[in-house]
Amino acid sequence: MAKQQTEVNPVNNESGAHGSSKEAKLTRAKFEDELKKLHVELVKLQQWVKHSGAKIVILFEGRDAAGKGGVIQRITERVSPRVFRVVALPAPTEREKSQMYIQRYIAHLPAAGEIVIFDRSWYNRALVERVMGFCTKEEARYFLKNCPPIEEGFVHTGIILIKYWFEVSQQEQTRRFLARINDGRKIWKLSPMDLESHRRWYDYSRARDEMMAATDNETTPWYVVDADDKRRARLNCITHLLSLIPYEEVPRKKVKLPKRQKPNGYQPSSHPFRRVPTAY
Repeated sequence: MAKQQTEVNPVNNESGAHGSSKEAKLTRAKFEDELKKLHVELVKLQQWVKHSGAKIVILFEGRDAAGKGGVIQRITERVSPRVFRVVALPAPTEREKSQMYIQRYIAHLPAAGEIVIFDRSWYNRALVERVMGFCTKEEARYFLKNCPPIEEGFVHTGIILIKYWFEVSQQEQTRRFLARINDGRKIWKLSPMDLESHRRWYDYSRARDEMMAATDNETTPWYVVDADDKRRARLNCITHLLSLIPYEEVPRKKVKLPKRQKPNGYQPSSHPFRRVPTAY
């Protein structure tokens, strides 16, 4: 059952730490225990979506290195990719550049019984495209003007649209970028765009502020996740997400494991199977 919606604070100051980072560190054991409970609820949500035919779209936007990918991974790691579908579009092709801007995103909207998670979305036009000069200021402003009625149209067709903005402080973003530079496991996460976004902090702040002013409304509001503390951000976001959807636990028959069939003369094969060496 959906929980009562919680209040979300606005974006904090540009350079200081966020409130969550001042609290005592959340232990990994506590984090995993709470996440396990949320995974059970996400499975219930999955069953309800399939049963009810609901259509849900979740947008994840935010600062580079703010932790969008981490929370998406935690949301999807225990559910079916046939129900929870993640969309992370690459740069548009020449053909896609010639289309109406929103066109290639509309193609990924859910049918009945599906949840679509956008790891960055049509708001690229208001953010990275605008800041990096991939679109004109006029194109960005035209997008912001027309985005609310388009999203209202999505909602009118029965889509539950939820929008999250992940925010980190300057100090934490710098720390995470340095960790990517110095850790061979994370270097793939670092792109030229990330480096430029670090330099253009205030350009992104201005773009974010204008985007929020134009597209944060009662029908399709933005929810800000303070993400300096990754563990708390993940738990807070998933808890809040569940609170926004009126799901219910779908009754199901008790599962009984059937007995195995009898061998009926089966003999193990003599084929020389190539087994993976036991390295550990």
